[in-house]
Amino acid sequence: MTAQYMREALDLARKGRSLASPNPMVGALVVREGEVVGRGFHTYAALYHAELIALAQAGEKARGAELYLNLEPCSHHGRTPPCVDAIIEAGVKKVIAPIPDPNPLVAGKGFERLRAAGIEVEVASGFAAEAEKLNEPFLHFMRKGRPLVTLKAAITLDGKISAPDDNRGWITSERARAHVQELRHDHDAILTGIGTVLADDCMLNDRSGYPRCRPLLRIVMDSQLRLPVDSKMVRSAAGDVVVVTTSAGNAERRKALETRGIEVMTFDGPGGRADLQSVVEWLGRQRYLSLMIEAGAKINWTALESGLVDRIFFYYGPKILGGLEALPLAGGIGRRRRVDAIRVHGLTIHHIPPDEFAVEGYLNVHGNH
Repeated sequence: MTAQYMREALDLARKGRSLASPNPMVGALVVREGEVVGRGFHTYAALYHAELIALAQAGEKARGAELYLNLEPCSHHGRTPPCVDAIIEAGVKKVIAPIPDPNPLVAGKGFERLRAAGIEVEVASGFAAEAEKLNEPFLHFMRKGRPLVTLKAAITLDGKISAPDDNRGWITSERARAHVQELRHDHDAILTGIGTVLADDCMLNDRSGYPRCRPLLRIVMDSQLRLPVDSKMVRSAAGDVVVVTTSAGNAERRKALETRGIEVMTFDGPGGRADLQSVVEWLGRQRYLSLMIEAGAKINWTALESGLVDRIFFYYGPKILGGLEALPLAGGIGRRRRVDAIRVHGLTIHHIPPDEFAVEGYLNVHGNH
């Protein structure tokens, strides 16, 4: 029965998808004598943690019950008191969870406090991989202090992202693009370059239709502040667009963008370009757990070469462009020898019927798990 209850706790946690950040998604299940007497999941707006919601629902039935969680309960004061205090006070006899919380303020202390209070703690290690994947951005953020960075691209079978003369139409199908919206929905921030905005007049927003606790932060790398004030990006801004420029950015254009509610930040990088590393560090300070890069060949290579990319998500359309002028996925100088190629690990193939697929994989393999 442990597996059944653990599975339900994970399913409950998923209800907090894009509603819990910057906190983790947590589901809690109170079980007494084979009966579920309390359920809860966390959303940032609702304040209370999953454990407190489930215990309140269980009431007196929590005494002598088992508590199933997908993550170690917190043991520190944050926006709410420590969950371990509520668990101990409720008289729970056993807590089952698959992974510890790497938050330095918790990191095993929750389990220790429970054991010290005489509560049995079982680590459901068989669900560890699923629990890790569920809260991948949060766990990465807690371990690294910066967001999980995913490089997404739609590419032809021969690795091209755009044609030299005319880029009307799509590389991938509507079904694949709907999959991309799901991926966007799971991120806190999204980044592109000014070249992409000028070429496509894109919105770069979350069109999944699902609720989220804070808007998807849209970031444009724009070294010379060329973003048109009448672009869809600017016209749709509602405190959710950031333009990253350099000291060379035109002061009048900066003012024009700022008067339209755009935040303009200056991060000087190598070669007179806006600095991507500084953007990622800034996102970390603002507690954004995840960043998705959807850009052109230049930014793609900068992100890959700098070691900032943790994960790739490449969508392949069943097409071939060929030619030496069609832009590849990543430009720049590239790696000059095969032995120096950037290695991708832990590949997962996502089939998109009838004849497309996406490849997911990890670059900083030791930094993710």
